Amino acid sequence: MATERIICAGFGGQGVMSMGQLMTYAGMLEDKEVSWLPSYGPEMRGGTANCSVTVSDTPVGSPIITNDATTAIVMNLPSLIKFEKDVVPGGKILVNSSLIDQKVERTDVDVYYIPANEIALELGNAKVANMVMLGAYLEITKTVKTDSILEAFKKVFGPSKEKFIPLNKEALQKGAAAVTK
Repeated sequence: MATERIICAGFGGQGVMSMGQLMTYAGMLEDKEVSWLPSYGPEMRGGTANCSVTVSDTPVGSPIITNDATTAIVMNLPSLIKFEKDVVPGGKILVNSSLIDQKVERTDVDVYYIPANEIALELGNAKVANMVMLGAYLEITKTVKTDSILEAFKKVFGPSKEKFIPLNKEALQKGAAAVTK
């Protein structure tokens, strides 16, 4: 796998921090080297939020990702505008096409448009749009296993939220399916 440097970005409340935490915990469960660095805007819900996640086979020197992300997972237009330039040539940008109608301008990256909000609504819960995006990312990169994400879910959200694991598993599967068509 080498090293994956991922930027997860969107509005507060879209689950970008959770997405990053899940990848980080899943990486730890798989004995990989990881880092998670959150960054919040002025307000938690509705403000901008992003996190930098590194999952690697070798020790992580710095949690900071600037101009060297291998992937950006963007949930809204301000995040696309801000982070499109930070992905390395040959990297990946996953775009939540439910909320972003603008196309990625770069031609030196692989771009995936995933209608995450529509897929989440089909599943009956708009809150799993982040898991749809995460499922798409995992299908493309195989950074960590889906089972590790579901195991990490218990750690990140605690025992009271375990009842949501089946829904989140389905969201991961639908996200994976969205990029294999």
